[in-house]
Amino acid sequence: MKLVGGNDHEYHFKHRTLPHARSRRSISHTRLLKSHPLIHTAIQQPGFKRVKRGLRPAISAIHGLKFDANYNDQTDNDDTEPTDPYFHLQWYLKNTGQNGGKARLDLNVQAAWNQGITGKNVTTAIMDDGIDYVHPDLKFNYNAEASYDYSSNDPFPYPRYTDDWFNSHGTRCAGEVAAARDNGICGVGVAYDSKIAGIRMLDQPYMTDLIEANSMGHKPHQIHIYSASWGPTDDGKTVDGPRNSTMRAIVQGVNEGRNGLGNIYVWASGDGGEEDDCNCDGYAASMWTISINSAINDGQNAHYDESCSSTLASTFSNGAKDPNTGVATTDLYGKCTTTHSGTSAAAPEAAGIFALALEANPDLTWRDIQHLTVLTSKRNSLFDAKNRFHWTMNGVGLEFNHLFGFGVLDAGGMVTLAKQWHTVPARYHCDAGVIDQPHPIYSGRSLFLEIKTDACKGSNTEVNYLEHVQAVISANASRRGDLELFVTSPIGTRSMILSRRANDDDHRDGFTKWPFMTTHSWGEYPHGVWKLEARFNSAQPRSGWLIEWSLVLHGTKEAPYRTLSPTSPHSKLAIVKKAHEDKKMQ
Repeated sequence: MKLVGGNDHEYHFKHRTLPHARSRRSISHTRLLKSHPLIHTAIQQPGFKRVKRGLRPAISAIHGLKFDANYNDQTDNDDTEPTDPYFHLQWYLKNTGQNGGKARLDLNVQAAWNQGITGKNVTTAIMDDGIDYVHPDLKFNYNAEASYDYSSNDPFPYPRYTDDWFNSHGTRCAGEVAAARDNGICGVGVAYDSKIAGIRMLDQPYMTDLIEANSMGHKPHQIHIYSASWGPTDDGKTVDGPRNSTMRAIVQGVNEGRNGLGNIYVWASGDGGEEDDCNCDGYAASMWTISINSAINDGQNAHYDESCSSTLASTFSNGAKDPNTGVATTDLYGKCTTTHSGTSAAAPEAAGIFALALEANPDLTWRDIQHLTVLTSKRNSLFDAKNRFHWTMNGVGLEFNHLFGFGVLDAGGMVTLAKQWHTVPARYHCDAGVIDQPHPIYSGRSLFLEIKTDACKGSNTEVNYLEHVQAVISANASRRGDLELFVTSPIGTRSMILSRRANDDDHRDGFTKWPFMTTHSWGEYPHGVWKLEARFNSAQPRSGWLIEWSLVLHGTKEAPYRTLSPTSPHSKLAIVKKAHEDKKMQ
């Protein structure tokens, strides 16, 4: 079988007489392949661990509630609202203050639906443990042609049965995106006229690079959006990300998928809580993916939310004690649940909103979706319950938060702006500078390093308006989890690119060319002095070395919004556009 991104030179071989999973290396078989004159390299696929991102509820899920049960005690029913029996429980779609929530703190989907935008002709792939594609709330929106089962190698990604409903994860995520409207069953999806594809790839004893790569590259011209609610273990001590083939598949997807417009990869930021940092997850921290965090129904972060500078925006999930504040969606075997949770539930909501945007403007590129996310997400009432991370304004007037990115997604605002959007200019990658002289890091004081850059001015990779910034760092420490890293832009925006991780007691591996990423300087002018701060956050004496720091700037040479006309002088678009125009006049 040919490999995704392998340029017809790389193939996957399977030995039919060996077991599916093998604990020992197959040295003889690998040696035999290597000896063939037409084979340059042969590598046996190692297995590794990937886990679903979902809080396991303390109470059992509410399976089998009657579809036509009427629990609605609202008296102000609008005729344009869905009539689905669980709609009033979907507070993240319309928050009226039910169950102690904050009224109007929701995804503002009604404003998109009122424009006639419901996700038509857009397919979202749920990369997970399968989909119950015969569920009455999903079956008419199921795209069988775009679906596949990479766990069992067949075209039927139906979940494997377990007594504890462990494989309900993908079905729940699918319902959030595309559960049908007004059919008397469960609730309604964010993009209820869109299609969903099932890519079953999480339900085997191990993960391999090829299973991931094949999933990310499956039918890239039929699938528009890939939603992933899983990743490396959220234990606060793992540093892991996509392997070579998977990374190539993602890069090929954003460059060539959707007939050149680029696939959209949506990632749940992680459920490791305050003791983890999603910049240590190479999937969520990738600039090719859109990393989504969550808030609960009163605007605070959920207790399982990780924080990091690579998170672009947030949606909603549960976290309050009341079970009715969970996410109501489809469940296995035609049932419904009200207890879907974790950042697992947040990512599919975002995927649904992006499906709405793609219906409104099918010509949006993968980067257009990220720009729209930055410009239309709202601070709303989101806040850090522990008062650690405050809302801060970057150098072009964009508010960001280390937990929530640029705010909560606004479906109505995104659809409205998508309709008048002009594709952003070409993106360039500027290697802005490197410090490769090792520097010691001591307890009790910070190490400061500086790189002065002209952002490749005068070259064909000149960057004047930032999108993503990467600090590619090699470092080690006597206790990796106590190391904190900060990057400050020339205009003064400070991003925490690594926070303390209490569970990480590594003293051997450290970080090797790890690409820490920040979105916080979006839109800024990159010329000038960039500062890196490294320090230990520990009462115990620690020591370490900052071995190498490379600064990589990604963005545009031309002003990205120069051809757009803001409808309000107070919109984020107007504020950033004015900042860009003022800079140009200096």
